[in-house]
Amino acid sequence: MSLDSLQTPCLLLDKQKLLNNINRLNKQLARFNVTSRPHLKTLKSVNAAQYMLGDLSAPCTVSTLQEARQFAQAGCKDITYAVGISEHKLPEILDLQNQGITIHILMDSFEQAQFVHAFCRENDCQLSCLIEIDCDGKRAGIKSDDPQLIAIAKILQSAELFSGVLTHAGGAYDCRSLDEIRAMAQQEQAAVRDAASKLERHQISCDVISVGSTPTALLGEGFDQVTEVRAGVYASMDLVMADLGVCQPEDIALSVLTRVIGHNQEKNWLILDAGWMALSRDLGLASQPGGYGQVCDEAGHVLPGLYVNSANQEHGIVVLPNTLSTHDFAIGTLLRILPNHACATAAQHAGYQVISDDEMDYWTRFGGW
Repeated sequence: MSLDSLQTPCLLLDKQKLLNNINRLNKQLARFNVTSRPHLKTLKSVNAAQYMLGDLSAPCTVSTLQEARQFAQAGCKDITYAVGISEHKLPEILDLQNQGITIHILMDSFEQAQFVHAFCRENDCQLSCLIEIDCDGKRAGIKSDDPQLIAIAKILQSAELFSGVLTHAGGAYDCRSLDEIRAMAQQEQAAVRDAASKLERHQISCDVISVGSTPTALLGEGFDQVTEVRAGVYASMDLVMADLGVCQPEDIALSVLTRVIGHNQEKNWLILDAGWMALSRDLGLASQPGGYGQVCDEAGHVLPGLYVNSANQEHGIVVLPNTLSTHDFAIGTLLRILPNHACATAAQHAGYQVISDDEMDYWTRFGGW
């Protein structure tokens, strides 16, 4: 299959790698008989969601109302909006529910519980509410021993709005070994189990006990009492996941196709037509060796030690080692760049050139909020 006809830069999605990654998580969660609720925020593509969910009516997770609208229109019926709720978004949440969509909303304060309770009373409706638990001090949520937990749950339960608890182990991205990720997975699960246990002692039961991040989903064990696992970047993978040891660079399904458009022979640089507008400004983890992405040849084979070391808006610069020269990469040479952060790189593009054996397809993606 020749990529030479494609305009560069463009976003490639290797379909077989995508399917392999999806199958890996499905097999992992099947070991523990726990439900997958894939996060669709990375690829933001109905075509990709069909493979991640199997059935578009299956449970899914989103991070924007735009995602909720798009995937609901495509047939998704059970959606968790996994970002803390604000009051001005409630009318649209209710509108989605009135279209036959079950949409779960998230909160971590008594103030949020109050305005949701008031909104439901004023509109004679019920919304499914989850309390976000902070399992690692990295982002939103309340600790499982915070007195607010019971207060929030009680005001929601009084109007039959409470569904359960949810957490996200963002701390997994700071782990330095697979054993640390495994320990974080247990910490994540323990946080929501502890919260659920405290609520149970107040006669408040949790129908939903939700955990999720790609590292902890893939390396977690047990999942006792957990009802569902959310993960998103697992489908495409990226260099952050590879640096954590969760995957290998060869597993990354997403890449940016670029051409060599110039040389700086004095400095032994390649100039590419993929700058930060195509690759994003995300530099990944501090421990990652590269700049804006790992360089591969046209076939997708990693070229060891080659990275996009710096980037302007439409230019990428690869600093070649002494063992290579600009003569090894003629102007017009096609290369692929593996992304540091798949979500950020994908967001720079309108769609995916999907490559599979000798076939090529195009899947659109969407953005916005």
